[in-house]
Amino acid sequence: MRLPAWLSHHLAALRALLVLTVLLGLAYPLALVAVGRLPGLDARADGSLVSVNGTTVGSSLIGQSFTDADGNPVPRYFQSRPSAAGYDPTSTAASNLGPESVVDTIATNPDESTRSLLTQVCSRSRAVGELDGVDGRRPYCTPDGVGAVLAVFRAGGLTGRITRVVSVNQVAPATPFVDTWQGVPVELAEPGHDYVAEGGLVTPVRGDAPARPAVPADAVTASGSGLDPHISPAYAEIQVARVARERGADPAAVRTLVERHTTGRALGFMGEPVVDVLALNVALDRQFPAR
Repeated sequence: MRLPAWLSHHLAALRALLVLTVLLGLAYPLALVAVGRLPGLDARADGSLVSVNGTTVGSSLIGQSFTDADGNPVPRYFQSRPSAAGYDPTSTAASNLGPESVVDTIATNPDESTRSLLTQVCSRSRAVGELDGVDGRRPYCTPDGVGAVLAVFRAGGLTGRITRVVSVNQVAPATPFVDTWQGVPVELAEPGHDYVAEGGLVTPVRGDAPARPAVPADAVTASGSGLDPHISPAYAEIQVARVARERGADPAAVRTLVERHTTGRALGFMGEPVVDVLALNVALDRQFPAR
């Protein structure tokens, strides 16, 4: 007896569902688990975990912070790259802020305020400079670590004489990073105001910071994943003196450890050299224990 066409189609779809479920839902995952158990691959399959004296201290694939309970950097450790995801592998993400993010949102309720990418970079650079004793100044940053951006109001909108100038990322009790702009006194921003929506022209001010900042870019910007476990040799270098001082070690010896934990370009030409922060800090604890 020949089955109706509609029933034949449904039975064929059911058979395909069962076959694909067995192949892709059972056989394939089990095969991958079996491959992950092969010698040499088992550690990677478990997340490339790093253990010290039998205690897991992290993963070589995921960055982490080296801070105290209050979130302050622990001086005896090399610091990692900033993370927009808080180094949480379940919420890996970038900040999604771009180069045009230069104006902070300053609300009357501080919890509702948000910082622009420029201010984040400025504040991080200032903090790294203070921690490591280097020049933390950056172009388009104020001395107090926010974006050096003015809202310039003109009588004719885009043209005409300047009637008002506001430093949009600075609020009281700060001091405006410039006293006047083209002869007009500079005001501090007031919470709750959107000076761009009110007609102010966004005007970043470069200032007198060096064109090549002492604090490298990876010290002030997060990676796309927010989980980068590496830093650049340049960022590691400015931390050497601090770490050596805190551990009572010879800076040359600390610098040697940095070199041992630096990986060169892939295949000799792809990417940039990087320093494994976790492995480096573990090696420091082993060779130069905290005093």
